[in-house]
Amino acid sequence: MSVRAGIVVTGTEVLTGRVIDRNGPWVSERLGELGCEVAEIVCVADRPDDLRGALEFLRGGGLDLIVTTGGLGPTADDLTAEIVAAFAGREMVLDEAMEKRISEIVAGFARRMKFDPEGLRDGTRKQAMVPEGAIALDPAGTAPGLVVEAQGPVVIVLPGPPRELQAMWPAAIAAGPVAEVLSEADSYEVETMKMFGIPESTLAKTLREIERDIDLSPLEITTCLRRGSELEIDVRYRDTDLELRDSLFVAIRERHGSFIYTERGESIDAIVAGLLADRSIALGESCTGGLLAARITDLPGASAYFKGGVVAYSDRAKTDLLGVPADLVASRGAVSPEVAEAMARGAMERFDAGLGVGITGIAGPGGGTEEKPVGYVCICVADADGNVLARDPKLPGSRDDVRDRSASVAMHMIRRLLIGEDLPL
Repeated sequence: MSVRAGIVVTGTEVLTGRVIDRNGPWVSERLGELGCEVAEIVCVADRPDDLRGALEFLRGGGLDLIVTTGGLGPTADDLTAEIVAAFAGREMVLDEAMEKRISEIVAGFARRMKFDPEGLRDGTRKQAMVPEGAIALDPAGTAPGLVVEAQGPVVIVLPGPPRELQAMWPAAIAAGPVAEVLSEADSYEVETMKMFGIPESTLAKTLREIERDIDLSPLEITTCLRRGSELEIDVRYRDTDLELRDSLFVAIRERHGSFIYTERGESIDAIVAGLLADRSIALGESCTGGLLAARITDLPGASAYFKGGVVAYSDRAKTDLLGVPADLVASRGAVSPEVAEAMARGAMERFDAGLGVGITGIAGPGGGTEEKPVGYVCICVADADGNVLARDPKLPGSRDDVRDRSASVAMHMIRRLLIGEDLPL
């Protein structure tokens, strides 16, 4: 790639872990789509020397584009604009048009919240101070963004709130200096193959075997394991390497076709939503506490096929709400394949759905036994036609991991039952 970029995420609250950084990954993905190679993502506290050091470090790497996030507010510790101005060798000047624009935005808040007028004026003026010659971007909140040509890289300065940053992104990349840099970026495509239930080490071995017969060096191949069991393979390639990309996918398909659930990059949640378009589903969840219901209903349009769900955490709830026989719970245990199937059928019957899912398990950290250790989960998917798909894996990880992975396994089981295939677990 001919254009290299770096990202500086500012904020002491991000560095200390109180706030999770969503901007760095989002900006990195957008830059990748534009053909840029992201060389670094640097996170710094709200300290001038640290921000200066990060900018100089990135400039020293010969980067063409730097994107900063955060530090554009009205308070004293919001210093990004000033530091970037000094980095670019420019003075700070008042943008009177921007000052007026920000004043109009905050006027309504001031009236409703009875803010101190003098404090607002000071904060507005601070946010309207920009590096001389910079391009000011209209704010999505109250903080304007900036495009600044420095000595070397072009710097895009964006606010910290993700909603504001994302709203301002189109204007930032359309600004003249940025567009000029991006015009030098290589054009390439990205394809994503996703697999479920196959170890990353197995795929690594497969890629080494394929490379013995096919030169894969023109492709950029990255693999990532998500949710403990979903393996993503991203392949970046130029138009001239389309045939090579196809050869790679064919070779993977020949070896591991039963584990592939998409070659178009969709999430399993979106795939299941599409398969449920003319069906209906109901859930009986115990250890997942409604996580599966949350994932199914997270996508718009779920009301067309999601009938409802029951979080039956106690034995009595399983019996009273899902109709699981009390003697079955007593004889087989609340965490058992038999109870999971009874929960699936109970949910299906209670909500008059065409498909039912039951999940019960031991998420931990306590409660496990030698026979049923922490991480042991029983999942059943059944439909009104009598088809049943059941698994009782031992899932690794913390309590959160076990719960999250249980919901993921259930999603893949739903897909498999809907397409009429068994699950390679």
